[in-house]
Amino acid sequence: MMIKKSIEESIKVKEELLANAEVLEIIAQAAKLIENALREDKKILFCGNGGSAADAQHLAAELSGRFYYDRDPLFAEALHVNTSYLTAVANDYSYDEIYARLIKGKGRKGDVLIGISTSGNSGNILKAMDKAREMGIHTIGMTGLGGGKMKDLSDLLISVPSNDTPRIQECHILIGHIICQMVESAIFPQV
Repeated sequence: MMIKKSIEESIKVKEELLANAEVLEIIAQAAKLIENALREDKKILFCGNGGSAADAQHLAAELSGRFYYDRDPLFAEALHVNTSYLTAVANDYSYDEIYARLIKGKGRKGDVLIGISTSGNSGNILKAMDKAREMGIHTIGMTGLGGGKMKDLSDLLISVPSNDTPRIQECHILIGHIICQMVESAIFPQV
């Protein structure tokens, strides 16, 4: 049955993720990097395409709105939400330039860019990560197995142990939620 098979596959990837001490440590390092940047009044910027853009927007909202409890907002933004900008730059330059130009305009040294790409090879994400590193912006890549070209552009690479796009995306949201919870509880501890 397709339903059971999909759930079993999802569980299997998450079990592999759980058993990978190296990836778990990188997730902890990513949360600490984001926490430290926010404590220094820096921005957390996200970018992705398609489902990964939706994940970027979802995770930015968890940080800028609230996650588990009411607290002050944190500066987190998904870079694709201005469709007029997006379509103008894609038309006037190219789709590969959309995020790099925003990084150049909005990013500042010490900010954090989280690039989400299941393949790790999305051209516009690669250009954004490259521009970020050039500007002294920390980079976190969220990818699938192996990391693709993003592995060379990420200060921290969170590589999900799968080549199956839906399973990778499911893990990206899980990982993102864990990071949001860690950041929220560190910056706004509940007494």
